Amino acid sequence: MPKNDDVRPGFDELGPRAWPTVDGSVTVVVPLGSFEQHGPHLPLDTDTRIAEAVAQRLTNVVLAPSIAYGSSGEHAGFPGTISIGADALRSVLVEYGRSACAWADRVLFVNGHGGNIATLTAAVELLRYEGRDVAWVPCAVPDADAHAGRTETSLLLWLSPDVVDVSRVEVGNTDALGDLLPRLRDGGVRAVAPNGVLGDPRGSSASEGEVIFADMCARTAAVLRRWVPSPRGMLT
Repeated sequence: MPKNDDVRPGFDELGPRAWPTVDGSVTVVVPLGSFEQHGPHLPLDTDTRIAEAVAQRLTNVVLAPSIAYGSSGEHAGFPGTISIGADALRSVLVEYGRSACAWADRVLFVNGHGGNIATLTAAVELLRYEGRDVAWVPCAVPDADAHAGRTETSLLLWLSPDVVDVSRVEVGNTDALGDLLPRLRDGGVRAVAPNGVLGDPRGSSASEGEVIFADMCARTAAVLRRWVPSPRGMLT
């Protein structure tokens, strides 16, 4: 969970409520993360922490508990990584949307893990086809490095500095993601970056993370206000 008090403005949580106090004319926001290696210096729940922090900044919504496991097969073999796979994740998301939309106006998944995107898109497309007002938004950063590099390290230094082990920061594979994709598809992250880092986390800072996070939250809030899902169900 984020430790910086500045990123926890008093959000409305669903978990502590009793059912008569739940207003159905609401957008339910669900952080979606993963439990996977993030190099030798970042925690396994990095993606979930980021998704939760963004979701906690949204207004006029009810925040549901996170879905903290995702599709992380590309990180197989790294100790600590737990992936439920694409099929299981799709089933969870579809059934979640069906259940929540039985009483809520809308459901928004805030996704913190790139490996979830294909499965999340398929699930939301089905839910929208069924007439349910479900959408998703990525915790995306323009021009970010791929994994456990400067971007995510800076974000965690701002959100949860106590869980970042700066003494273990290492440079990973800094090749462009497009160049790495064929090897990633064949052998996963371990084949291209034995330390689990795709990028260079050196030079990361909390101040840089604060700027990145503020921009991420502003863009997410803006698309939430518009609520214009693309054909893939992503808010644009």
